[in-house]
Amino acid sequence: MYPIDDQAQRPRLWKHAGPRRRGRPALRISWCPSVRVSLRISLRVLAITALALLVGCLGMPDTVKPVSGFEAERYLGKWYEIARLDHSFERGLTQVSAEYQWRDDGALRVLNRGFDAEEGEWKEAEGVARFVGEPSEAHLKVSFFGPFYGSYVVFELEKENYSYSFVSGYNESYLWLLSRTPDVPQALRDDFEEQARALGFAVEELIWVEQSTD
Repeated sequence: MYPIDDQAQRPRLWKHAGPRRRGRPALRISWCPSVRVSLRISLRVLAITALALLVGCLGMPDTVKPVSGFEAERYLGKWYEIARLDHSFERGLTQVSAEYQWRDDGALRVLNRGFDAEEGEWKEAEGVARFVGEPSEAHLKVSFFGPFYGSYVVFELEKENYSYSFVSGYNESYLWLLSRTPDVPQALRDDFEEQARALGFAVEELIWVEQSTD
């Protein structure tokens, strides 16, 4: 219900400002208490919803578990993207690579690079990665714009030389196979597909990224 004006006996949403003049009256908005309360509630709901979405993007699929005993120092350097599930921000790109370096604030600088054959040019995106929990657990959050982060979960890692990794996002729509070399043995490709399928990823939709081996 609207609050009722005692004199007008009607919803008090508008009222005149000052004495009535000839011509068009001067009006101003007078928000009634219920509108102010509704606005506060709406903003609060919006804030909670935005927070829930941000937190949700920092999770991971129920079937995925991040690697423990992770050493970020050994993960630094260049990685080649061997396979991925398609998504808009990499669509059409080949020869994709990612490079990780320390920043002065203790976070990781992320530089993604790929070639857009349709436009005939290289494209780059620079972001930042931070650990969600302990640095020994391979669960990071990565952002390429503002305060919006997405999960980066290493769930399989060749630990002797850090030569390849299997990476998931916050849900089953995001999946990557990364390698220190632009080509990998067929046995590793098969293992990646087998593990990903068992974890619920749509491996039939994988894109095997064209890489230059020159």
